[in-house]
Amino acid sequence: EVQLVESGGGLVQAGGSLRLSCAASGFTFDDYTLGWFRQAPGKAREGVSYISTRDGSTDYADSVKGRFPISSDNSKNTVYLQMNSLKPEHTAVYSCAAHRGGYGSDWWNLPGRYEDWGQGTQVTVSS
Repeated sequence: EVQLVESGGGLVQAGGSLRLSCAASGFTFDDYTLGWFRQAPGKAREGVSYISTRDGSTDYADSVKGRFPISSDNSKNTVYLQMNSLKPEHTAVYSCAAHRGGYGSDWWNLPGRYEDWGQGTQVTVSS
């Protein structure tokens, strides 16, 4: 059974940082597209970033480029999202998602392409 468990969310002041983790189990980690998504109240879910555990490819939403680096540790089956210089508009529930096959560069920000999702972790940024 595939399981994705996010952690690392919380309440932080504007300008602060958080590191989100997504621990995966139940599948072979080395050929997957793993995405981070967020959903703010009243808004649609949007893609934040992705990483291919096959070749390490990454991409980011324009709004977070240079601010939220993504990384993975295949030995720990874990993906990380380092969130720096946080702003109140970054407040949302952040979720990770997995798709078997590590060639997600063309569609990584489409939620419907992922088969498995974590439960999400709340990030709240105060002004």
